[in-house]
Amino acid sequence: LFPESISTEQQSLVLVKRLLAISMSCITYMRGLFPESSYGTRYLDDLCLKILREDKSCLGSLQIVKWIQGCFDALEKQYVNLRFYALNSNPTVTEMYQFKFKYKKKVPQMDISSNHREFVAGLCSKDVKQASRLLLRTLYLLMQDLGPLPNDITLSMKLLYYNDVTPKDYQPPGFKEDGSPGDLLFAGDPVNLRVGSVSTDFHLMKVKVTTEKKRVRKADSNLIQNNGPTEISHQGLDCEEEEEEESTKVNLLNLAFSQEEVVGPKKKRKVSEPEKLTLNSRK
Repeated sequence: LFPESISTEQQSLVLVKRLLAISMSCITYMRGLFPESSYGTRYLDDLCLKILREDKSCLGSLQIVKWIQGCFDALEKQYVNLRFYALNSNPTVTEMYQFKFKYKKKVPQMDISSNHREFVAGLCSKDVKQASRLLLRTLYLLMQDLGPLPNDITLSMKLLYYNDVTPKDYQPPGFKEDGSPGDLLFAGDPVNLRVGSVSTDFHLMKVKVTTEKKRVRKADSNLIQNNGPTEISHQGLDCEEEEEEESTKVNLLNLAFSQEEVVGPKKKRKVSEPEKLTLNSRK
């Protein structure tokens, strides 16, 4: 499933793309979105993975595969983060999966924190693979613990770009400029669940799930963050997270100042979306 070695940028890209594809497959399979015929089977140690494939008998799963392929194009160009949504008919968001990507050149220091399920690996491919296994295992366990989604839902995805490097006219295959009139509203009482992260010398990938609190059953308490926002903005994704990641030594005064700067006039974030996919009367 993973490259033998993860010491070059290309090998790192292959790993991140496979982690994204497997994670999306896990989400759609464990949430019962598509039939068994839409998945192939692979094994990661003792973990049985169901991987989405191009099933022409199921247009829905075929559409998701095309979305993932469009994401690959943006990942290769180092442009993007993404959010995958399940929407009610209102439409309000009932569940959201966030994949945060950072692109880097410097070799990070080794830092393993099991309490937060994060592995920040240096040159050691073994540790990167260990982090990848842990992320996928945690995601599978979380999906098993969540209560069911509504029978009638609509799937959507938003690609959020780094404006400073993304051409204004860029759209990956299968995507178009976001036509949403404004921010999305979350249904019910949302809670954030941090799945984990994987870091190589070239990429950082973080995964987080936001769902309705009533749907969380036995999820590990270490995964639960603060309650999620009831309004989901497509702007400012980097502002809050990059401040958190760039420095843990910033004092409260500086943090308040930097946040104040962010509130001022800024470019609107470039956002893409595919055609929404409606799934009715799932069994």
